[in-house]
Formats: sequence, structure tokens, C-alpha cells
Amino acid sequence: MKPALSIILFTTIAGAAQGAAVVLAVATLSGAAPVRVVPLLLGVLVVMLLAALVASFFHLGHPMRAWRAAAMWRTSWMSREVIVLPAFIALLAAWAWTASTSPVFAWLAIAGALALWYCTAMIYVCIRFIQEWAHPLTIVNYVTIGLASGVVTAGALSVLAGEPAFAAALGDWAIAAIAVAWFTRAMSLRRNASLKPTSTVQTATGIRAGRVVQTSMGMTGGSFNTREFFHGVSQAAYRSAKAAFQVFAFAVPLLLVSWAWLAGSSAAWLLAAGSQAIGLLAERWFFFAQARHPQNIYYQAVS
Repeated sequence: MKPALSIILFTTIAGAAQGAAVVLAVATLSGAAPVRVVPLLLGVLVVMLLAALVASFFHLGHPMRAWRAAAMWRTSWMSREVIVLPAFIALLAAWAWTASTSPVFAWLAIAGALALWYCTAMIYVCIRFIQEWAHPLTIVNYVTIGLASGVVTAGALSVLAGEPAFAAALGDWAIAAIAVAWFTRAMSLRRNASLKPTSTVQTATGIRAGRVVQTSMGMTGGSFNTREFFHGVSQAAYRSAKAAFQVFAFAVPLLLVSWAWLAGSSAAWLLAAGSQAIGLLAERWFFFAQARHPQNIYYQAVS
């Protein structure tokens, strides 16, 4: 599939904000949250979610009709996401505004983040003919990667807010979250690499001969099909993106957070957040690029 920048930005930014909200919620429930700056941190997360929401508008053909996206909530996971996201933003904004230490806000934030992750992931899981997406690991990866980026984001924001002690307390959480996210993403990469297409040139063209050799693309010029359902980069660039996101999204942040935890370095949190942001943008690009639409057997593949 062709990765859309607007959706890459939306899922990356929103996922990190959701994860950071969960971190603050768990810290609040355990009594470890830095009460003085929690409203400020929540305010930053609200801004991040609003930025992600604005980015998603650029994926719409008619942004002014965006309100209609919620109309199909009974059957569409995208409609459900459109409903849950503003509700989650409103919840965090209310929590920040009241500066409440009540566990009610914390539990609602955790539930809201999980609901939003689930709705977003199910948009792709429910597309059964794209094998790379139609698997529970897609949901798992949205949650684990969101939590990993959320812990690092919370740590970096705490350092910037003058609460390095809270960031230091998140060190073991961050190490565990990044390791788990890397493991689950590696599981999905391994699974997807072993997939066998259920469609063939025969089923794509309707020709029932035992051996069909395609010598040209489905048409002589570009079209919507050739532009929107294929990533359009070379295999070398494709493989480089796969390696790059594992290095920058997981390996480097894991080393930097370990350094921050063991040596008490505040700067390491900021470096980890920067590396992870770059890596997760590449990871999200690869998530879409790896998805093989069956129509590409006819429109893209040439023997």
C-alpha cells in the first residue's frame, strides 16, 4: 500500500500521547506522579492529540465533511475511532483543567487509550484480504509500541518540565516497554515474511491456464491503482526502511534509556525521544508499505 504522510503522523503522534497518558495514569494510581507538573504534561498531550487530529484531516478527500465520518459507527471502526478520539482529548483536557488527583480520571484515561488503540488497529485488522494486517498482532503492536513511545515521551517531557526524578523512576518501565514492543514487532515481521499470497496471476486475470506469465503491467500509463496501492520505492529502499526503524525506534532508545537509568542522565531521555520519533515514523511507513494489496499482482508485478 502507499503510505500516506497524514496517517503516519496521526498514528505516531497519537500513539505516543496515548502511551504517555497511560504512564501518568498508572503513576497517579501508584502515588508516584509528579503532582506539580501533571496538569502541564496532560496539556502537552492534549496538544499532541489535537495536532494528530489535524494531520488526519489531510487524508480526507473533503475535510469539511469530516463530521460525517462518525455516522457509520455501528459498522465502521474508523467511525468509532472518530468518536473515541475527541472524547479522549476532552477527558485529558478536563483532567488537566481540574488538576484532580482522583483515581477516576486515571482509570478513564487508561480505558480511553486502550479503546482508541483498539479502534485504530481494527481499521486495518478488519481488511481481511490484506494478510499483513489481518492478524491480532496488529492490535498488539499498536498497544505495545504506543506504550513504549509513551514512556519515553513522558520521561522526556518530565525532564523538560524540571522533574528529572520522575523521569529516572520511569527508567525500568521504559526498558521493559521498548523491549516488549521490539519483540512483538519482530514477531509480526517474521510472520509477514512467511506469508504466501492467496491470490495468483490466474485469479487476478481470470485466466485458468496452468502457467500464466505476465509481461507488462496492467496498463501502459499510471492510474489510481498504480499510485495508491503500491509504495513506489525500490527494494533497496524498502529493506533499508525495515532495518532503520528497528535501529532508531528500538535499539538506540533502549541503549539511551538504559544509560539514563544507570547513569542518571537527563539528556539521554531527550536523545531517546528524538531517535524514537524518527524510528517510529519509519516504522509506520513500513507498516503501510509492507501491506500487499491483491490488485498489485496484476497492476504492479511483472515476470
